[in-house]
Amino acid sequence: MNYTLNVIRAAFFVLCLLGGALVWYANVDWKHYLGLCLAVAGGIGALAILIDLMLKGFSLRGLTAVTFGLAMGTFIAWLLNASPLLEPLENDPRFASMVFMTRLVLFVLSLYLCTMIALRGRDEFHLVIPYVRFVPQNVTSPLVVVDASALIDGRVLGVCQNNFLSGALVVPRFVIEELNRIGDSTDPQRQARGRRGLETLNELRRVPNLEVRVHEVNLDNRQQTDEKLIFVARSLKARLLTTDFNLAKQAEFQDVPWLNLNKLARALHPEVTVGDRFSVDLVKPGKEAGQAVGYLGDGSMVVVNEAEPLIGRAVEVEVVTVLPSAGGKLVFARPAGSSVRSGRAAIG
Repeated sequence: MNYTLNVIRAAFFVLCLLGGALVWYANVDWKHYLGLCLAVAGGIGALAILIDLMLKGFSLRGLTAVTFGLAMGTFIAWLLNASPLLEPLENDPRFASMVFMTRLVLFVLSLYLCTMIALRGRDEFHLVIPYVRFVPQNVTSPLVVVDASALIDGRVLGVCQNNFLSGALVVPRFVIEELNRIGDSTDPQRQARGRRGLETLNELRRVPNLEVRVHEVNLDNRQQTDEKLIFVARSLKARLLTTDFNLAKQAEFQDVPWLNLNKLARALHPEVTVGDRFSVDLVKPGKEAGQAVGYLGDGSMVVVNEAEPLIGRAVEVEVVTVLPSAGGKLVFARPAGSSVRSGRAAIG
C-alpha cells in the first residue's frame, strides 16, 4: 500500500513540473523564467504532498465530518447574516467596515465551531447521516464486535471456520493496539497471550466467506476499553463477542446483546444419561475406596467405581447415575467391561 501511494505521489509531483513547463511554454514573454516556473510548480506539488503526509490517519469518516461541519457552519453564518441584527448599521457609511468585520467573524467562528463539534462527534455521526457507516440501510449485515479476550481465547477461530457465526466481525483499532501492547510485554505469559490474539486475528482474515473489518474509531484515551467496546457495539447496533464476564455484564446492563463462548461450549456438550458410554481421563482417586475421578469437557465430575488402579489413563466408562450438583452435574460410572486404552480422549 505504501509503495502504491509513493508512486502516486511521485507521478503527481512530475505532473506539477510538467504543468509548470506548459505554463512557461504558453507565455512567450516568460522565456527567461523556466526555472522560476518549475520551482513554483514543484513547490506547489511538494506542499500538496506535505499536507497529504500530515493528514495521514485522517479517515473518510473524518472527512465526512469536516464536510458536514463546514456545510452547517456556512448555513448558520448565513442565518446570522440574514438576521435583522445588523440592518440598522448597514446603511450608515460610518459602520460599514464594522458590519463587514462582524459578518466575517461570525462566518469564521461558525465554520470553526461546527467543524470541531462534527469532528468530536464523528463516531456518533451515523445518527445524523445513517449512510456514514458505509452499509446500505436496506441490507441486513449482522455485525459482531470482537474484544481482545475472545481473540486471545482463540475458540472464535473454530466457530468461524465451521460457519457457525454469520455476518461480519468488527475489530476496533484500539483492540489491536491492546493486543500489540500485551504482545510487547516483558512478562512471557502476557507476551504469549498477546501474540496468540494477533495470530487468531490473522487466521480469521484468511477464513473464506468471512468478512473481518477493522473499525477506525477515535475515542477519549481516558475511557476504559470496556466502555469503548460497549460504545462501538451500540453505535453499530452489533453484538459483542467476549469471554470477559465483567464486560459481558456491563453490556447486558446497557442492553447490548453479547455472545458467550463459554456458554456455547457448554451447550455443545451432549447430555449424559444412564447407559451412555464415553472415554474419560481419570486424574485422581475418589473419596471412597476403589473410586477414581475424571472430568467432562464442561467441567462435570465423573466418579468411576472400581477404577482406582486405572488413574492416569483414558478409560471407557458406562454411566450408572447422574445427579445434579452446584457445579453442574455429578456422574457416577463404572468401567465398560475391560475396554481401557491409554492416551487422552474426551467426550463428544
